[in-house]
Amino acid sequence: MTRRQSNNQWSDGIAAHTAPTNSECKTPLEKFSLASIFWDEDGILLTDFLPKSQTTKAEYYSSLLVQLKDILKEKRRWKFTKVVLFLHDNAPAHRALATQKKLAYLGFQCLDHPPYSPDLAPSDYYLFPGLKKQLKGRHFSSDAEVVAAEETWLDRKTYEFF
Repeated sequence: MTRRQSNNQWSDGIAAHTAPTNSECKTPLEKFSLASIFWDEDGILLTDFLPKSQTTKAEYYSSLLVQLKDILKEKRRWKFTKVVLFLHDNAPAHRALATQKKLAYLGFQCLDHPPYSPDLAPSDYYLFPGLKKQLKGRHFSSDAEVVAAEETWLDRKTYEFF
């Protein structure tokens, strides 16, 4: 007796369920763009929402890094030095050679991840859980509403939060 026949023997004629389609498996978050949030100990520096039709590639991420450097010069002039210590996760766009070259060109020195979490940044433990909790159970009719809710939540955070 094959394994399949054995399994059918135990089902006692119960109809097999078909696998759900991709559209049935989508969570509400899959409808929205990817958010990239850059922050330091004093607060949020840059928030970017990737358009739905795009994926994060090295070129796109590198353009965000240039924006970040400009914002650092503007908002954190008193702290700005020749080298910026930078920590991001190990996403493919972050590890790409083009990104690494752009980081070096901009004077960003990448920090290594702690050995116990090579693929997670501290924001995955600290920043995002609070944001997820704030958005949980709410229904949005557009991406603009999600962006506004995220920005409102982040704007309410005080210096002590960061």
